[in-house]
Amino acid sequence: MSVRVVVADDHQIFRDGLRALLVSRSDFEVVGEAQDGLEAIDLVTRLKPEILILDLAMPGLHGIEVARRLHDSNPETKIIVLSMHSDRRYVIEALRAGAVAYVLKEAGFSELSDVIKEVREGRLYLSPLVSEQVIKDYIRLAEVDEGSVFALLTAREREVLQLLAAGSATKEIAGELHLSVKTVESHRKQIMDKLEIHSVAELTKYAIREGLSSLD
Repeated sequence: MSVRVVVADDHQIFRDGLRALLVSRSDFEVVGEAQDGLEAIDLVTRLKPEILILDLAMPGLHGIEVARRLHDSNPETKIIVLSMHSDRRYVIEALRAGAVAYVLKEAGFSELSDVIKEVREGRLYLSPLVSEQVIKDYIRLAEVDEGSVFALLTAREREVLQLLAAGSATKEIAGELHLSVKTVESHRKQIMDKLEIHSVAELTKYAIREGLSSLD
C-alpha cells in the first residue's frame, strides 16, 4: 500500500517538482497540496495522511505553528520539515513543535524517500551524522531560548505579527483570524510592548530575522 502524503510549500514550482518525484514511485501517493499554513492544517485534518512534508516559511501560519497544532490534533500524521533554514533554532523549535524529521531542501530525493521510511517506522531524523539518541538527548537537555519569538509571544501574537509583517492591515488581520479590530489592535500593542518595538517597519524586520516572514 502506498504512503499517503500531503505537501505544504508556498512555491508552486517546488510543489510541482516534489509531487512529480513522489508519484514517480509506486509507494508514494500525493493526496493533497497546501500553499499556506492554514490550508495545510485543513488538508491534514480532512485527509489524515501518513506524512506531511512541511516548509517553515509559509504565509498565513508559520510552519512551526502548523506542526504544533497538528501534533496536538492529528498526532497520527508524521511531520517532516523540508526547509532551506539550517539554523539550530529552527531545528530545535520544529522538533519541539512535533516534527519527527528535519531535512534541508538541498538534500536529494533519495534521502527524502529514505526519511519517509525512517519516520514511518517511528524513528527521528536530522542528518546522517547524528544518531537518534543524540537527537532525543539534545531536545531533552536544550534550554529554551528566552529571547526567541516562540518564547516571548503567544501563538496568537505570533499569528498577528506574521500577518503584520506580510503587510496586512488591521481589518484584514481581523477577518483572517476571525477577531474584532479592537482585539487585533490590542494584540499589536502587546507585541510591541513585549518586544520593545514601536513601528510596523521594525516589527517586519524582527519577523524576518526570526523566520516568521521572508523577503520574497
